[in-house]
Amino acid sequence: MDGMARTLEDWKRTYPDKFAPEEAVFQNIHRGDTIFIGSACAEPQHLVQGLIRFVQSHPKAFFDAEVLGVRTLGVAPYATEKFKENFRHNSFFIGDSTREAVNKGVADYTPIFLSELPSLFRRGLERVDVALIQASPPDEHGYMSLGVSVDIVKAAAQTARFVVVQVNRFMPRVHGDTFINMDDVDFVVPHDEPILEYVEIAETEIAQRIGRYVARLVEDGDTIQVGYGSIPNAILSNLSGKKHLGVHTELLSDGVVELMKQGIVDNSRKTVNPGKTVATFCMGKRATYDYIHDNPAVDFRQIDYTNDPLLIARQDNMVAINSALEIDLTGQATAESIGRVFHSGVGGQADFMRGAALARGGKTILTVQSTASGETVSRIVPTLSEGAGATLVRGDVRYVVTEYGIAYLHGKNIRERAMALIAVAHPKFRGWLVAEAKKAGYIYADQVILPDEKGRYPEELEAYRTTKAGMDLFLRPIKITDEPLLKEFLHRLSDRSLYLRFISKRRDIPHERLQELVVIDYTREMAIVAVIENEARQEIFVGVGRYYVYPDQQMAEIAFAVRDDYHNRGIGQELLSYLTLLAKRKGLLGFTAEVLAGNEPMLHVFEKGGFEMHRRTIAGLVELKMMFRQTPPVQ
Repeated sequence: MDGMARTLEDWKRTYPDKFAPEEAVFQNIHRGDTIFIGSACAEPQHLVQGLIRFVQSHPKAFFDAEVLGVRTLGVAPYATEKFKENFRHNSFFIGDSTREAVNKGVADYTPIFLSELPSLFRRGLERVDVALIQASPPDEHGYMSLGVSVDIVKAAAQTARFVVVQVNRFMPRVHGDTFINMDDVDFVVPHDEPILEYVEIAETEIAQRIGRYVARLVEDGDTIQVGYGSIPNAILSNLSGKKHLGVHTELLSDGVVELMKQGIVDNSRKTVNPGKTVATFCMGKRATYDYIHDNPAVDFRQIDYTNDPLLIARQDNMVAINSALEIDLTGQATAESIGRVFHSGVGGQADFMRGAALARGGKTILTVQSTASGETVSRIVPTLSEGAGATLVRGDVRYVVTEYGIAYLHGKNIRERAMALIAVAHPKFRGWLVAEAKKAGYIYADQVILPDEKGRYPEELEAYRTTKAGMDLFLRPIKITDEPLLKEFLHRLSDRSLYLRFISKRRDIPHERLQELVVIDYTREMAIVAVIENEARQEIFVGVGRYYVYPDQQMAEIAFAVRDDYHNRGIGQELLSYLTLLAKRKGLLGFTAEVLAGNEPMLHVFEKGGFEMHRRTIAGLVELKMMFRQTPPVQ
């Protein structure tokens, strides 16, 4: 503190006019001026309180001033009825402190992509007369760091007629495009106070489930952008097993810093700004501010850089992860309003989602908790609520993740989108969504969906296996949304394979027939698909196996098929082995099967299954009874 005081004393001697009493500072505000206030955790609390004190003591000093800001975390008295003659608040992003004022019409909201805000100032489309900002103490050259919020603060300060800086030793000195010089400010107000901290919402089990699903989509070497809140926290905590992640983001959070400390984020594989965690503002705890202080691994830039979709698109393997308040069955989503009620803002979500979609190897992930208001409201809806802003249009949304799974929408038609989203909705709302989708003509009029436990997708049965031939497989239960994939799989089977599997020469595969194969009552049957990914990381079915439990005995009928171009790779053996394991867990005693006598490969797979085999042939059809061998007790 003493060292800083001596430094400021030196600057006072150099620039005595810049160190003026509070009253002299605020006398430079005139009626009709536009006042910019620093963003989020960098809000200059002392200056805001001083501004209010000045107005209270000089109620007629100025009128009709407009107060601009991105997000307010601290108090916002300028947005209240009490000071309506003096101020009118205009927010580019709505926070808790100003939400009520905006929705009551006491304050304004300007919807805009955050990446476009600096240009708004520089082109004079939004005037800034006075900028009230906060910075770290000046270094020996007179440079002060804007610290935890560069975003639009620097552009506002550069274009303002009059700049007032609260110099605060608690503000970290952050590297990057964060610096302003003593020569470029009009007044310096030294005042030390703790920087505002963002208290993260406690993670819930639902958030953790969403986080685990998202972690499946993030790969080693990816560069990520993640927002704030309980779901992003859970996502970041589930990335602890990853390697060489990069960060190019709007917000730097506690979770990102924790991954940096663990060495998981090292930015070594980034295409743009390798070796640097790039962000534009930070909201977190004191420990996070201490970590980014004078840390060369952290590079803060203005928001028209971090959020530039063209620059984001240059980042290979860019993964944008954001949240929504509501998404409809066609894929359009809102993150800014609940019906006509403004909640947050356009923000930077679309900037990152569009940039990541254009990036080589990029992904866009939209996370949505399936319900709100104590599970009384579905966030997946037939259509967006009246008045809701479509933050993301149908073409923007690719992956949608809820606590019930992952829906992939890119390239899907409306019917496929609707079914994919219904499958990850809360089970209590799925019947309603199906009914509404039928009314709208989105899905088949005869679409079946199983309610409650019968239709629950058994995620816990997903498994990874490697065949004896060295082929990696993802084995999972079939889903109601798998109708297109199953149709493609069946069309890939040769006439002979189709006949051997279904003992039928029928080639057509209508919806009615497919639906019977994908709508599974998991309490009575099981269907497992063997999946690989193509170059575009889309799933391909290479094998399908299923069993049907006989209602009056502890036995099940089993059958499976493998694509002809994947024969002799051990897929059938893995399917049989896994179905056997699941049947044993269910308490079944064995399988039955009917195989054409000429289907030697299938018979061979069954014979290698380790069963106690009973076999008889009738009219060219081999009937098999395969009893599970009991594991001898451990001595």
